[in-house]
Amino acid sequence: MSAIRSILVTIVLLTLVGCSSSNDSSARAILLAKSGSEITGEVLFKERNGRVTMTAKVENVSSGNHAIHIHAIGDCSTPDGKSAGGHWNPTNENHGKWGEQPFHRGDIGNMVVGDDGKGIFERTTDLWCIECEDEVKDIVGKAIIVHAGPDDFSSQPAGAAGARIGCGEIVKQ
Repeated sequence: MSAIRSILVTIVLLTLVGCSSSNDSSARAILLAKSGSEITGEVLFKERNGRVTMTAKVENVSSGNHAIHIHAIGDCSTPDGKSAGGHWNPTNENHGKWGEQPFHRGDIGNMVVGDDGKGIFERTTDLWCIECEDEVKDIVGKAIIVHAGPDDFSSQPAGAAGARIGCGEIVKQ
């Protein structure tokens, strides 16, 4: 009887460990300099319990506001970053400001870069997932783009943020 109980406890524990680790995923985008910039940085994504936290860190960027967006194609091969396509917009919404309707899933916002050329931006949402097989939420295989200027949150289709100065493909870790 105790051997059966021990086996059942082991099965339950292994199931719980498997469930908790399957809820935790991560992805990363290493930013490549584009359009003559010298930007360096990375964007980390961590998913836990159905919520993704994105943390973007950049260096070697002019001070001020810089738009950061998710673009539809995880391809940073061209010198201007345009190989990443337009903003990721799986719900076919107008461009706008995150959290204020209408906006699309790629409308992240503006990152503030200090006089030291460094910036950090963080966002947590349940509108994204990491390789979850939901095309409306899955960010893997898309690209992160950092722009030369700020997003005005109204110009269509992309916020008039200027040149693409940094590009990184979002890859599951």
